Amino acid sequence: MIINISKIQHFSVGDGDGIRTTVFFKGCNLRCPWCHNPENLTSSPCSMACPGKPGKEILGKYVFPGEILSELLEDKDFYEASGGGITFSGGEVMLQADGAAELGRLLKNEGVSVTIDTAGSIPYTEFEKLNTFVDEYLYDIKTADSEKYRSIGGNLSLVTDNLSRLIRDSKSVRVRIPLIPGFNTDIPSINSVGKLLSSLKITDADLIPFHRLGSSKYEALGLEYRYRDTEPLSSDELGIIEKEYSKYMKIKVEK
Repeated sequence: MIINISKIQHFSVGDGDGIRTTVFFKGCNLRCPWCHNPENLTSSPCSMACPGKPGKEILGKYVFPGEILSELLEDKDFYEASGGGITFSGGEVMLQADGAAELGRLLKNEGVSVTIDTAGSIPYTEFEKLNTFVDEYLYDIKTADSEKYRSIGGNLSLVTDNLSRLIRDSKSVRVRIPLIPGFNTDIPSINSVGKLLSSLKITDADLIPFHRLGSSKYEALGLEYRYRDTEPLSSDELGIIEKEYSKYMKIKVEK
């Protein structure tokens, strides 16, 4: 079983607890115009100029999980000391569930914790391939509006059903809500998401503020970045959003 990855990033932050190494899987079934990893939207290899480096870097290669195991274990001492581990991110990892499950099995055999970052708009049969090897899911909830989900290629019913089933199957799930100006940061949108998550018995969630750190990637890839002129949320705006969500659950704002 092979997997299609763009890169392996050591000492990642924001991808779970502790010191982590993140494996970025290529290919995604959503088309969020604010995505900060546009190189992973397609499963095809792409070339991108990297700041401070000559020429262009080719992002995307097929590997057997066992081929990258030794690299992922290089920092095992740091994982153990910090409560960290390996995160599978993307793109959408669950599109490559078979290969991800094989890599997860190898890591679990080595005593390494595995976290998966997912948007959840994938049939639950794919989660069932991975549940045995995954310690935690970082699970995005982008909106409670079915039409808005459809506009980015997602399915709200599938996302919420999968979240319910993961909880029912006693999996650890950390819900994360990306805060996208003009998409889901108005008060009605916040209340809709808050009520949806409360109905699913979600008591904690992370808020992920919008940023434009991936904007240079779009230019390097020759892609249009529709959020190029969108300003990040101010501290006052974040405070209002946090207060509103706190009516429904315990909130942590990612820095």
